[in-house]
Amino acid sequence: MSDSVRRRWFGVVLIALAVGTMGGVAMGTEEAVYTVEKEDGDFQVRRYSAQVVAEVVVDGTLEEAGNRAFGPLFGYISGANHAKGKIAMTAPVAQRREGERIAMTAPVGQEASGGRWAVTFTMPANSTLETLPVPADEKVRLRTVPARRMAAVRYSGTWSRQGYEDHLAQLRQWMSAAHLVAGGEPVWARYNAPFTPWFLRRNEVLVPLAEGAGD
Repeated sequence: MSDSVRRRWFGVVLIALAVGTMGGVAMGTEEAVYTVEKEDGDFQVRRYSAQVVAEVVVDGTLEEAGNRAFGPLFGYISGANHAKGKIAMTAPVAQRREGERIAMTAPVGQEASGGRWAVTFTMPANSTLETLPVPADEKVRLRTVPARRMAAVRYSGTWSRQGYEDHLAQLRQWMSAAHLVAGGEPVWARYNAPFTPWFLRRNEVLVPLAEGAGD
């Protein structure tokens, strides 16, 4: 599949995130659950509940990784799975012959993984490893991300490595001033479809915090 076709289909993956979008916030899509512990302009410290994610690890640049991972991930939530009973969903569920269709949750996450990129779709909040269907594609794996605290910076703009690196640098500077210690790899989060104007997009860089950091 050509890169241009991948980009078009990646847009389809994110269309659900653009439904009801205004001011860059995807109002019609369930989001990962968190509470804000500290806020300073565009910077926050958040506490996230445990989450189940579908994940694919791919090679490529920061910009290429999302396009390369979209196929298996979108296929999984669209029905490329071995259905294991009924899945309770917060959004309407359509049944396909090959398996269950799973509601998409914002954001699409991306982080470094051993020199490669791990791209994730967050499963709906009521999902568990026991209730979700098994992926049909062996490249897709389900895992539970434990509850954790994250430092976050929110910004609008295009999806570029430069934008990611600039805001990661700003976040690290803010963390240093706030005596917050990183406890994991940065995560690049995107909430909107590619056709959303750049100035309305909601993008974030998040850094997991070490236990007790900033307490």
